[in-house]
Amino acid sequence: MGVVVPAGQHRRPTGGAGLRRGETSPLAKVLLYGVLVLFTLATVFPLLWLVINSFKTTQAFQMDRLGLPERWVVENYVHAWSIGEFETLILNSVVYTFVSTLAAILLSAAAGFAFAKLRSRWTPLLHGSFVIGILLTIQSIMVPLFLAANMVHLYNSRVGVLLVYTGISLPIGIYLFTAYIRSIPDAIVESARVDGASYLTIFHRIVFPMTRPVAATLAIINIATIWNEFMLINILVSDDALKSLPVGILRFSGALSSDYGKQFAALVIGMLPMVLFYLVFRKQIAKGVSAGAVKG
Repeated sequence: MGVVVPAGQHRRPTGGAGLRRGETSPLAKVLLYGVLVLFTLATVFPLLWLVINSFKTTQAFQMDRLGLPERWVVENYVHAWSIGEFETLILNSVVYTFVSTLAAILLSAAAGFAFAKLRSRWTPLLHGSFVIGILLTIQSIMVPLFLAANMVHLYNSRVGVLLVYTGISLPIGIYLFTAYIRSIPDAIVESARVDGASYLTIFHRIVFPMTRPVAATLAIINIATIWNEFMLINILVSDDALKSLPVGILRFSGALSSDYGKQFAALVIGMLPMVLFYLVFRKQIAKGVSAGAVKG
């Protein structure tokens, strides 16, 4: 005999074991939170370990590598800032990172608009020639870039560094912008053309404002990559006044000995701007990554 359901009530849809459909079992929640806690500890513990040990002397660090310092040596930061000349290095890193990111966004968006909406028989070939750059590694282009920079007299100059950083950001940028702009209906561009708008006006006033999610995604990728870039800046400049933050931190590491306290303090100084950047823009970063992953 079937169960009689009183009028006005509906039978609960069940997924088994007394759970509503879509509900998660307590065991699954425990496993899920356990994995999240492990990932959080794996991410946060090295950072805390670095910050704590940056307040120790080298001798104190070698005696106890996991405990809290008996005396908090703030002088490590003062000496690290002075020896590393971080005021110059941070300024160089900010210029290289943000100028190359802005240039990469503008150039990638313009190229993506052309590849997506101005089709010709050469479009697949030209688009493919740009996007194939995603497969090239930094190591494979280091020597050609060094020779080319010398040939055009851009070695040891900020302009040369900015051109290289912008260039290596274009393949992934053009790929993301082209895919995103293709999803914009052609009718919008055609309507604007009928009203007399030029392609430059359509790009500037209509298409580019619609690409903010993918622009945010490219900015996130580029800022983290360029800020931490180490190999190219080493071969493109030799003047200490033109080098960036990762190269400056290398000064605290020697072949025969290391001053761990100052080295850890230098690493914290180099890490701090990216941590602050994430804390200030964490909501925009989450939105940009989500939108770029879905639509890009």
